[in-house]
Amino acid sequence: MKAIVFDKIGSPADVLQLREVPLPEIGDDDVLVRMVAASVNPGDFLFIENLYPEPKKPVLPGQIAGNHGAGVIVKVGQRAGFEVGALVAFSYYNAWAEYATVPAEWLIPLSSHCPVEVAAQFVNPITAWDLLREAAVRPGDWLALTAGNSAVSTMVLNFAKLKKINVISIVRTAHEQLNLKEWGAAEVVELSKLPRGLAEKIAEITHRNGVNAVIDCVGGPIASELIRSLSNGGQFLIYGGFSSEKFQLHNFDLLMKGAQIKPYIYRYFFHPPEANDRAVLSEIAETCSQPDFEVRVGGVHTLDNFKTAINETLQHPESGKRFLKMSDL
Repeated sequence: MKAIVFDKIGSPADVLQLREVPLPEIGDDDVLVRMVAASVNPGDFLFIENLYPEPKKPVLPGQIAGNHGAGVIVKVGQRAGFEVGALVAFSYYNAWAEYATVPAEWLIPLSSHCPVEVAAQFVNPITAWDLLREAAVRPGDWLALTAGNSAVSTMVLNFAKLKKINVISIVRTAHEQLNLKEWGAAEVVELSKLPRGLAEKIAEITHRNGVNAVIDCVGGPIASELIRSLSNGGQFLIYGGFSSEKFQLHNFDLLMKGAQIKPYIYRYFFHPPEANDRAVLSEIAETCSQPDFEVRVGGVHTLDNFKTAINETLQHPESGKRFLKMSDL
């Protein structure tokens, strides 16, 4: 089968190769998945660069890249508990290949009408759902999102619109092909055209009440301004750090308003889904499958064209999520 592999640690653009590799074997607790599609995510690059903690480490040589994808089960182990023909998503390993062996406990079953562009990046709807829940915002509250053009931020925006939450989408540059106000943002702040400080703009938008929560994956000086823009009891959630700069605060930026800074790590980063998660995962999938739930697709690429998918994700992440397509449903 075809697979995108790497034999050494390094930049994805430098170390990834498309090769023929043996079809993987399965154990009694595993399933063999015929991959339909896999998403290309920043986290995939961290894995290739060996920047994840244990046990999320590549095994070299010949590690198959890709951590998130979806496909159809074609073979099951004796204790796997799944049926051949089921559509499943997973966040595990070896997703950028025509077939993947996955322990059954890591699989998320999906209905056949779940869009492929949702199934193949199911990590992102789960992340967006969790972030909005952790933000503890209610209808009418103000929520600020950094990296507003990103896959996770636009999914948070989708979920927030359903809950009637006022969202300020903060972007470096606005793009004609993505009108975030049409997606449900109450305000869009374009940093490249901002004539004054971000905190001042937030104060103006919220009539000096501040934002009830911030969901941030950028960091740097913008994070400092946003934390100071929190209302009393506000939440500042961190799930990434695109900026290479640090942010600075005084104790009173948090203390006198009872604000909190919280990290968020994908709920299935270290541990597989639990049985009692099935209901909420089904609810997330059903919500994302509705016609008015919008998903940004930057491009769909074959395995042979993986370099384009990698380069576009690295150089133009704002253009939408890139996918590697292996087969049809």
